[in-house]
Amino acid sequence: MNTFILLGPPGAGKGTQADLISAELGIPKISTGDMLRSAVASKSDLGNRVEDILNSGKLVSDDIIIELINDRINQSDCKSGYLFDGVPRTLGQANLFLQNDIEVKKVIDISLDDELIIKRMSGRRFHIASGRSYHIEFNPPKAEGLDDDTGEPLIQREDDFPETVKKRLEVYHAQTKPLTDFYKLKASEGSMSFISINGNQSVDEVFSEIKSYLYK
Repeated sequence: MNTFILLGPPGAGKGTQADLISAELGIPKISTGDMLRSAVASKSDLGNRVEDILNSGKLVSDDIIIELINDRINQSDCKSGYLFDGVPRTLGQANLFLQNDIEVKKVIDISLDDELIIKRMSGRRFHIASGRSYHIEFNPPKAEGLDDDTGEPLIQREDDFPETVKKRLEVYHAQTKPLTDFYKLKASEGSMSFISINGNQSVDEVFSEIKSYLYK
């Protein structure tokens, strides 16, 4: 069974690569956000508990996250495998994966320096009405600050402000980056395999490296 974890900092292109891996192997992509939304929509007992927690403004506990994961991977579309994107997020969650015998055979880490991440994310601009996206350096609009089709002003999302990106990276390094060493150790013990991919390449180049790893 194809079972993967995809790691990497914000802005490294995990979402794009997760979609490509999912399509390539015909397995579902599993993220915390998707699981929470699906659980709430299901109106199950677990979903109602999750909704109450979210409505109260509290964080969903690791125990409930693991309960959601166990429920998700037992669904029919996961019979051939699954890809975790953005989960586990902490060492605590990773250890709960082990305690609950949640199978993971391969871990893919997309690495990228903080300076490049800040440059990538802070340069993004969006046309809200259409969803079209640009980058002031890598994919600039024909006229600075304006959408190519409508001529309407582009915006920079608050999440992409340099100060916001730096804060997100601080959280990543404190909470999620330690998973890299955690899974490298597990790979050295032979319980799974681990690969690190240079994220400072084109989407196609990154996926080409990942794709060669998928079938090993």
